[in-house]
Amino acid sequence: MELFSDISITDIIDISIVSYVVYKLIMLLRGTRAIQLMKGIFVVLVTWALSVAFSLNTLQWIMNQMFTVGLIAIIIIFQPELRRALEQLGRGRFFSRMSSSDVDHDVNIRIGEVIKAMNYLSRRKIGALIVFEKETGLTDYIESGIAVNGRISSELLINIFIPNTPLHDGAVIIRNNQLMAAGCYLPLSENPFISKELGTRHRAAIGMSEVSDAICLIVSEETGQISLSLNGQVVRDIKEESLISKLFDELRPKAKVRQNPLKKWWGGRKRG
Repeated sequence: MELFSDISITDIIDISIVSYVVYKLIMLLRGTRAIQLMKGIFVVLVTWALSVAFSLNTLQWIMNQMFTVGLIAIIIIFQPELRRALEQLGRGRFFSRMSSSDVDHDVNIRIGEVIKAMNYLSRRKIGALIVFEKETGLTDYIESGIAVNGRISSELLINIFIPNTPLHDGAVIIRNNQLMAAGCYLPLSENPFISKELGTRHRAAIGMSEVSDAICLIVSEETGQISLSLNGQVVRDIKEESLISKLFDELRPKAKVRQNPLKKWWGGRKRG
């Protein structure tokens, strides 16, 4: 009890602020190459701790030399992420949080623009492949294409997939409300049970959904059918109502509902 008696209200506020800032920084870095760099830094720290614990003098000397220039190296390595964080701080977005209604409205706009573009492309049998990033970061695949970094609009999507344009061959990857890149290369599925009728776009969509939790939409240039791929499965010729419902369910952040154990027990007792 003496340990907790020494903690003041100021300390609690201090720890809360630092925890929140660290949380926001992690959310900012999620889905970027910086996460992999953070893992590398963690490995270096573990190596340094082992060198100290087992008195590995040469290894410890090398680690100390790395730490000498480590701060400058971190600033250089994380320059894009630091600039992004400062921009969000300047716009007042770093400490902001969207309400549930704002999130729903945001998702509805995103889905509406994509559906409008898919219907246009489907009617004209123009092939297309659109990928929605979710929890699994797709930065490596984004970097394989041409950076766009534009806000999602049906006009932009349609223009990208018009035949014989520079970006029409490949996938478009969407992160939140941003169309990150076009002409991206995706991993092809090696599943031997995939129908021979499906072409490269469908195989790429299935392959992408096998290695990540991304949602992939495909327009067939042979039939004009719209298909959806998720978790390594593909639904061909999906109807518009079903597609909208599925996209909304998958793209809307899942609310974490915590049920009172007493209430759960009481409900089970009543049913019994």
